[in-house]
Amino acid sequence: MSDDKEKKEETFQEHIQEEQKCSEESAKENAPASETEKAQEKEEKKLTPEEELAQLQAKYLYLQAEYQNYRKRMVKELADARRFAIEDTVQPFLAVYDFLSMAEMAAQQSDNIEAIRQGLMMIIAEYRKAFEELSLKPFDAKGEKFDPALHDAVAHESSEEIEEGVVSKQWNCGFKLGEKVLRPARVVVSSGAPGEEGKKEE
Repeated sequence: MSDDKEKKEETFQEHIQEEQKCSEESAKENAPASETEKAQEKEEKKLTPEEELAQLQAKYLYLQAEYQNYRKRMVKELADARRFAIEDTVQPFLAVYDFLSMAEMAAQQSDNIEAIRQGLMMIIAEYRKAFEELSLKPFDAKGEKFDPALHDAVAHESSEEIEEGVVSKQWNCGFKLGEKVLRPARVVVSSGAPGEEGKKEE
């Protein structure tokens, strides 16, 4: 009786060991590949020089095509932006051109100076309106302290009434686009009363 019991226990232990062995083998099969196995797989999948060259050529052709498409898009976008900018700039001056054409016709058909003068005033008003639409502002410099950032001194002249360094005359007004000086005013600057410059040198 005890012999049968011992045999049963041995059989049960063998069965347990067999199940553990199967479980370990299954775990090994399902476990992620080790670094060595990965390296072996990579080695097996290694491309030939011809295949690597073909892959590089394909990548190069793809990148070249992408770059050409990018260049075409940029050229088109720049052309469109330039056209839109020209349209926005020219639009306000179309009415000015109409008034200039009307003034030319009036001058040819009439000797009425007053009518021509009024026509010129209308043209100047339209110019100012066009400037405002473009955020372009004219500015005067006469009587202002000379500022090289705003004024372009074309000459100096002595003056009894105007102190030295002050704009005495303006040849052309200046223009600002927003806060940026688009064109400085061309001016004549006072050098003070005659003889003052000589006295300072002494």
